[in-house]
Amino acid sequence: MGERIDAGTICTRIVTVAEPDMALNDAARLMREHHVGSLVVVAERDGVRVPVGILTDRDIVTAVVAKDVDARTLRVEDVMSAEPVCVGTEASVIDLLRTMRAKGLRRLPVVDDRGGLVGLVTLDDLLGIFAEELRATVAAIEAEQAREARQRR
Repeated sequence: MGERIDAGTICTRIVTVAEPDMALNDAARLMREHHVGSLVVVAERDGVRVPVGILTDRDIVTAVVAKDVDARTLRVEDVMSAEPVCVGTEASVIDLLRTMRAKGLRRLPVVDDRGGLVGLVTLDDLLGIFAEELRATVAAIEAEQAREARQRR
């Protein structure tokens, strides 16, 4: 990686969010409408949208559907994972990967210095970066092989 890639650079800046008191079925509908598997749950604190939880489609399936609970009776805060692990915009790719591995997470909200939501970085985002780097490595190997073949003619 030639340039420094950090969380602020690679995160998705358009994040679908929910509020803790939103009806769970409305949150599920929001996921469907926006084609996302998770929502960052935010609360406003001093004019800043601060992540207070994450709600995933898996949370809904395992905590609600699999237990035959009526989603219409629940709020997002009843099912979300509270106190999400967040990272700052300066976190490196290695920091992100280490945090995900250590905490068993696939997504991390990215926050600014005030704790405000900036974006979301996912394991898929990191895999895309690694794939791009591997393609560049393969291209370098192929270029070396081609150079060698030309020199030995």
